[in-house]
Amino acid sequence: MDLLGSTSIVTVATCTLNQWALDFDGNLERILQSCQKAKEQGATYRLGPELEITGYGCEDHFLELDTILHSWQSMVELLCSTATENLLCDFGMPLLHKGCRYNCRILCFNHQILAIRPKIALADDGNYREPRYFTAFKGGSKPDSFSIPSWVLDELSSKGCENHPPHVPFGNVFLQTFDGVQVGCESCEELWTPKSPHIDMSLQSGVEIIGNGSGSHHNLRKLENRLELMMSATRKCGGLYLYSNQRGCDGAARLYFDGGAIIVCNGKLLAQAPQFSLEDVTVISATVDLDDVRSYRAHIPSFGVQAIREQSEDTGTHYTTVRVPQARILLPRGHARGVSDTIPLALSTPVEECCLGPACWLWDYLRRSGASGYLLPLSGGADSSAVATIVGAMCHLVYDEVTQKANAEVFKDLKRICHIPEEQQKSWIPSSPQEIANHILHTVFMGTENSSNVTTSRAKRLGAAIGSYHLTVPIDLMVKAVIQVFTITTKLTPRFQIHGGTMAEDLALQNIQARLRMVTSYLFAQLLPWTRSRKGFLLVLGSANVDEGLRGYMTKYDCSSADLNPIGAISKGDLKRMLAWAGDRYNHEVLKEIAGAPPTAELRPNASTNGEGGNDDAEHSQLDEDEMGMTYEELGWFGRLRKIGRCGPVSMYNKLVHIWKETCTPSEVGAKVKRFFYYYSVNRHKMCTLTPSYHAEAYSPDDNRFDLRPFLYNTKWPRQFNTIDRMVRKDEEQLCK
Repeated sequence: MDLLGSTSIVTVATCTLNQWALDFDGNLERILQSCQKAKEQGATYRLGPELEITGYGCEDHFLELDTILHSWQSMVELLCSTATENLLCDFGMPLLHKGCRYNCRILCFNHQILAIRPKIALADDGNYREPRYFTAFKGGSKPDSFSIPSWVLDELSSKGCENHPPHVPFGNVFLQTFDGVQVGCESCEELWTPKSPHIDMSLQSGVEIIGNGSGSHHNLRKLENRLELMMSATRKCGGLYLYSNQRGCDGAARLYFDGGAIIVCNGKLLAQAPQFSLEDVTVISATVDLDDVRSYRAHIPSFGVQAIREQSEDTGTHYTTVRVPQARILLPRGHARGVSDTIPLALSTPVEECCLGPACWLWDYLRRSGASGYLLPLSGGADSSAVATIVGAMCHLVYDEVTQKANAEVFKDLKRICHIPEEQQKSWIPSSPQEIANHILHTVFMGTENSSNVTTSRAKRLGAAIGSYHLTVPIDLMVKAVIQVFTITTKLTPRFQIHGGTMAEDLALQNIQARLRMVTSYLFAQLLPWTRSRKGFLLVLGSANVDEGLRGYMTKYDCSSADLNPIGAISKGDLKRMLAWAGDRYNHEVLKEIAGAPPTAELRPNASTNGEGGNDDAEHSQLDEDEMGMTYEELGWFGRLRKIGRCGPVSMYNKLVHIWKETCTPSEVGAKVKRFFYYYSVNRHKMCTLTPSYHAEAYSPDDNRFDLRPFLYNTKWPRQFNTIDRMVRKDEEQLCK
């Protein structure tokens, strides 16, 4: 430290921003807010999310030069504002350099760009396609020189920011400020690589501060992995590590970026932002004595040994120091700020993630789509009830933001969505989450003669508990009309199997009910606002879970076809646990009843009434697991092994024959595996028309973005199934010995 000048203490800030792809003006405003909040918290360093200027989800718009142009326009505004005055800022934006497009970190201070650090490890799995848009930087040990576009220099000069250097360092660089602090960059995926940049920067040069600007979407149980990586990184290498992430649905419809900005130092957590929130700009900060970082590293003998080797060998990626004498970020002597204490880790439970993540996603989609609310076909079963619960949770979040946190932006959006009359704008305040739900959520129970009183009652009671505008709509008249058209045309009348019909007739009669519900849903979504003397339109919500999609246990173009599906990548087991949790959290007793009920489609006549139909008070005899020929728990195993475990039929059998050895014989395991792959492949075409679904589960079968597979299979799987049969015989013989 400088004994006569500043201390070795620094206050740093990171943020989560609810950015929107291509919303350059809105994104700029949120970035400026984050810089101002960072200053208000006393910070001299501010870190922002990956590609925060454009929004992460621009996708093929990154290929357009317009996107680069508008990014530079935003950068000019940032440099000419007070954002970077006495604040070292790390911004994220795309750049063109020597004919290549890069995903970059832009380091700025006092109206000037100091250096540019391009991303060296691009994300290219799951939902990520970064190499489609960007080039991974492979530069040498010396930085390149980036030429600031001439029109940018002219704009800066015309706005009073003269003397900006025409060239800045570009490459594997880190900054060294006038007061001796070294600041480096890392971008999202680079943290997850075997040899992350923070390792090289720590060992080669002793960089004290690492900022990771990220665009990381939510996945069940993913936050814990992120936290462990950062805690482990600084526990091994020492250092002050900041993580910034986007929040919200930024345009890539299936993804929700779950925020959770973090500051850790030497393996200890100092600050953590909420994972789920409706706040557009969240800034957290921490005050750290950097001598603690230097002391921590020096006390680890192995760190010193590896540091000497890295510094002396000319191998791997080397990082270059960019000295910036104009930048000071340490606090002056005599400051009154204390060093931040360690805080406990805050992690959401899986059931909270299942509810709150999709709830925040639905709010973002609603406010940005221009819609007036949602319409949900509510059957009274677990899946549609889970969707209703998630929308109810959204209403609770909105209510809390408006009445407890005085969030003006959320309140403004709410009044616009609810079409509150001009004369009531100033006086109207929602009295409860249920009042908000009555404006936003419309639930419709579309019953037939095959529906039971049990599910009719559950749907009505759940609608009342949440506060939705609920309707019971009988559709028997429509069903009979369609069948009559068929009969007039063919002179034949299809019958259910219980009435002597064939399986083909039975399935057709089930499917027509399901598909008419989809048609009816869109009719009511268009006209219900009109019937309530309100403006706008409603978005239709689907409610097929990930296991049903995987097995194909759904009717194509039924109520699984909608505008959005908040549970399309969540398992049945997680949904039922979420219902039980929400029953306690929101005091909705009917949710516990629904969670305990056996899943049923109610599309066939109930066997308990001898196939005569009628709305009896008993549970329906048509049970999902019986019809699928497998349990939801088994589907979870099949899904995880197929996608996460990368198993085909043979390797899946090899694993399950050991996992299920206490409950199943090898022949039973073989039969289950073959049954699953048959139905998975014969129904794969349904995944090509899957409603955009909130991405939550790593074994999602979403063919549109995440799970890229053929949809025309040889459903007999001859080589694979024959191999399983031979293995079954061998395993059975071993058991007999």
